[in-house]
Amino acid sequence: MSGIEQQAAGDEMDAGQRLSQDWWRTSIIDMRPGEIRYRGYPIEQLIGRVSFAQMIWLMLRGELPGQGQGELLDAALMAAVDHGPQAPSIAIARMAATCGVGLNNAMASAVNVLGDVHGGAGEQAVALYEDVAARMETGLALPEAVGAALAHYREHHGKFVSGFGHRFHPVDPRAPRLLALVDDAARKGIVSGRYATIARAIEAALGEGRSKPIPMNIDGATAVIYAELGFPAPLARGLFCLSRSVGILAHAWEQTGQGGRNKGPIPRQFLWTYDGEPQRDVPQAPPK
Repeated sequence: MSGIEQQAAGDEMDAGQRLSQDWWRTSIIDMRPGEIRYRGYPIEQLIGRVSFAQMIWLMLRGELPGQGQGELLDAALMAAVDHGPQAPSIAIARMAATCGVGLNNAMASAVNVLGDVHGGAGEQAVALYEDVAARMETGLALPEAVGAALAHYREHHGKFVSGFGHRFHPVDPRAPRLLALVDDAARKGIVSGRYATIARAIEAALGEGRSKPIPMNIDGATAVIYAELGFPAPLARGLFCLSRSVGILAHAWEQTGQGGRNKGPIPRQFLWTYDGEPQRDVPQAPPK
């Protein structure tokens, strides 16, 4: 093979190698034998110095958060880890565990139901807050911006406003504490406090003319934190999945220890309500 032919073959090999290396391009992790770097930081420097919440921030945002930012994110993540077996995701994790599957299968089954209705409220709340903020940037005052954003929200999503009201709690005990942390962070200049103001204005608007208020719930409060910290609305759902996975794992593990086989959604001594046709006979086949 001539020198020109060897060079051509080498160029072709280099192009093929580059194509393979570029197949999954990522700025998240760089790894080679003996080296692991996340966003440029060696893993051995991160271990023991960076919390799990800070690591989540680094992986998603590309930079390490400030101390106060990481603490606020940590508070939002820990506040939503569990809400008991009445929550579909937790109940599914426990039912799956009684079917003889592994913890990873039980967790996957549970996480897969975290959709628009159960799990998506935080994302929808962040989007609502951002809509109010965008309308204010056009010159609308806060009350007018809230009214317009709520009208738009209800037109597209119905009368129930994600992030406000709760089926069980007259006042969700998690929300006031999270908002107090946001207020404290705003006083320290860690966040602006803008989205906390917007969320409270929405809460006030929803309660106008009602005998009972519609207070902010955990989804609305964590959405305030995610918006204050600059996370886009879709990431609010992903962060909730990370948070709720802790409770899902705990319940799946507890159920595994308790045992039980093929436990369904209700005890076997109780049967579901049947509202179909009464018992009837199959018609005889017509004679040939």
